[in-house]
Amino acid sequence: MSETFESEAALQRRGLMLVLSSPSGAGKSSICRELLKLEDELAMSVSATTRPRRPGEVDGTDYYFIDQTEFQLRINRGEFLEYAKVLGNNYYYGTPRTRVEEVLSGGGDVLFDIDWQGTQQIADAARDDLVSVFILPPSIRELERRLLSRAQDSAEVVAQRMSKASEEISHYREYDYIIVNHDLEESVAKVRAILTAERLKRDRQLGLTDFVKQLREGR
Repeated sequence: MSETFESEAALQRRGLMLVLSSPSGAGKSSICRELLKLEDELAMSVSATTRPRRPGEVDGTDYYFIDQTEFQLRINRGEFLEYAKVLGNNYYYGTPRTRVEEVLSGGGDVLFDIDWQGTQQIADAARDDLVSVFILPPSIRELERRLLSRAQDSAEVVAQRMSKASEEISHYREYDYIIVNHDLEESVAKVRAILTAERLKRDRQLGLTDFVKQLREGR
């Protein structure tokens, strides 16, 4: 084994949880899609849910589909990093802790597209592994324009999303980084820069103490 290979093996790292949050329409989901195309070490978090499986959805890929009794049992056993009951459809959604921990231990990173409440729960459960980014729109007018241009929602739903946006934006102080999404490509580049910096943090470098000790001993 070469000395270079030994050094690389000694400096394996623990993965991180990258959380992106934003008001609806600010571009969070588009940024997530681009990140997954560009970052080989980044995997999207797969949630568990009590809602029925839709045509074409694959269990374990799109969601882990479980019934409400099983979901409640997992809550009681502390098996979720975060979970919530979505008002309107009365279904539960949550992030299984075990699968995320396996990825982090193997040096991989997990991407989350969740709201501020889910981010708070993850911060309470595993703050050292969390890197949180809040995506802001350039303006409220631009946010509304984006929601309308998507043509996915009725005018009533867009109005509801706009009404909710102000409350969501008020939680920006709880995040590590803030990005104003003027341009998708630029915003993706900024998130990738954050990822690079966070991956190099001292506390995530496993074996660093022993490696530095060897350097100081002339080995």
